[in-house]
Parts: sequence; C-alpha cells; structure tokens
Amino acid sequence: MLKKIFVLLLVFGVILSGIEVYKSRAQSVDDVAQVMESPKILVLNYHQVQNKNTSLSVSLEEFDTQMKYLKDSGCVTITPDELYAGLNGDIDLPAKPVLITFDDGYLDNYTNAFPILKKYGMHATIFVIPAFTGVYPNYMTWDQLKEMEQNGITIESHTLTHPKLEELPDDEIRTELLNSKNMLEENLGHPIEFLAYPTGTYNLHIAGIAQDLGYKGAFTIKYGIVDSGSNLFALERVPIFHSPVTMKEFFERIAWRQSFDEFGWLKK
Repeated sequence: MLKKIFVLLLVFGVILSGIEVYKSRAQSVDDVAQVMESPKILVLNYHQVQNKNTSLSVSLEEFDTQMKYLKDSGCVTITPDELYAGLNGDIDLPAKPVLITFDDGYLDNYTNAFPILKKYGMHATIFVIPAFTGVYPNYMTWDQLKEMEQNGITIESHTLTHPKLEELPDDEIRTELLNSKNMLEENLGHPIEFLAYPTGTYNLHIAGIAQDLGYKGAFTIKYGIVDSGSNLFALERVPIFHSPVTMKEFFERIAWRQSFDEFGWLKK
C-alpha cells in the first residue's frame, strides 16, 4: 500500500511540475487515475519458434513452457479486436488478458508454434508480410494462414514488404500500408484493421496515415503494458526472443514491466 501511495504521489508530482509523463489519451490527473484503475493487457511479441540460437528465436521447449505457464496462471488470450473493444469500454476483458503476437509470418509459426498454441488452447495474432507470403520458403503460405485462422489465430498486417517506414516519402508509406491491407483482405476474405510497424519504428505522422487508411490500431516494440492510457497507434509490447529465454527471464520481463508500468511511468 505504501508503495502505491509513493508511486501515486510521484506521478502526480511529475504532472503538476509540467512534465509530460507520456503521450497518450491521458491528459489530466483524473485521466491518470482512470488509467491506474483500468485493465492491464500484456502483449507478448515473438518472431520465431525454432531450435536455433538466433536473435529472433525462442526454442520449442521454451515456448511450450511459457504457454503452459500462462495457461496455468489463469491468463486468457485475446484478439486485437477484443483489446480494442476493451480499451474503449465496449466489453469487459478477462481478469488476466494476454495478447500473443508474432511478427513477419515465418514458416515455423505454423510448423512449431501453432501446434503448441493448439495444445494449450491459446489464441495468437500474426502480423504477416503479404509480399513474402507463399513466395519465400521461410514464410508461410496462404493456405497455412487460412488453416490457422480457422483454429484461433488472427492474421493482421506487417506492411507489404517490411521497409523502414520513417525513411519513406508519404506516397510510399501509403502504398506499403494500403497494399498490404488490400492483399490480405483479398486472400483471407475479412477486414484487416491492425498493424505492427516494421522494426517497431513509427511517428505520429505515420500513425495518422495508418488511421486514415482504415487501421484501428498499431503495435510497436516499445517495451510496456497496454492500458487505457495507451495510444491506440503506439501500443506497447513485451519482447520474448533472443534465445535462450529462461523461465526466470520470462517472468522478469512480464512481472517487472507490469509493476513499473502500473502507473504509466514509461509511456512516451
């Protein structure tokens, strides 16, 4: 209790001193108080699940253990649509909501991660690069994506070709975001409304373009927990890669960050 009082006083002090705590939908002391009472949504960010010691990978054993831990801890996996509706107050989220995400659409998401997700009854979201889908052997095919969607996996956009958006002129940014959306919708037969920025880089201008093109939200690789103070076009995630990831490291990444983000310390 004393810790929470101290943190509360610290946050209020920062606000009253005229320093912007974070750029989000929270604009006042009352808004911050509401954020503190709002649901906290853990969004995990994976790339590859394979038994190789690479910067983007976790092993099959690590991933299985992590999914079992989430399941045994009473966590409930949600979709981006549910996250969006929960943040807007349209639905009540479960007590321990977790959004599991993968970036890029690697083949091992289908061959390795998918069976483990099914084993524990977990939903997940994969942000894919449609120009790579069914083209390069290390990426999934459209048939594989469709099969996964029939079994609790959500497919969303990771731009058309995975460029660094901040380095592109506006017309190319629009092409990357719109053509990815259109290509995914044409092949999968449903609206594509969420985006993960390639390499996690973005700015408010890019976010505005994404919103204008019909996206409802976008995910970064900014390290943090999503709550009602989060910017819908700069949603935080907790990275789970750089193998090996021990269970101690996994727990520290999600528990330590939750304790620090509980009062919005690190949102920018």
